[in-house]
Amino acid sequence: MGRLIYGSSNQSFDFDDRLLAHLRVVFMNKLRRRESFLFNTPPTDGLGTRALWVAPAVPLVFHFYGGRTPSLNGAWIDALMKEAGSVNGLTVLDEPARPNPRGA
Repeated sequence: MGRLIYGSSNQSFDFDDRLLAHLRVVFMNKLRRRESFLFNTPPTDGLGTRALWVAPAVPLVFHFYGGRTPSLNGAWIDALMKEAGSVNGLTVLDEPARPNPRGA
């Protein structure tokens, strides 16, 4: 389990390390291009939704608790990047299946 710490008020959101690693790539790619976006995340109490405005001026910390960096799924990153660029903003999507490298 990892944690995304958002803004100077240190709001935090817990995510699985694997998901957080993919979100980090998406956030950093968007912010490196100076592109702000909306990030929709379920609140910690499980009720409703919460939307965060992610912009270059907002401090972010990605805190991973696992001992190893998760491997990345390029198809998932592509899908999340597309979602982040949409009118509704980034909503976490389920990870797509990885293609079978043997083609079977």
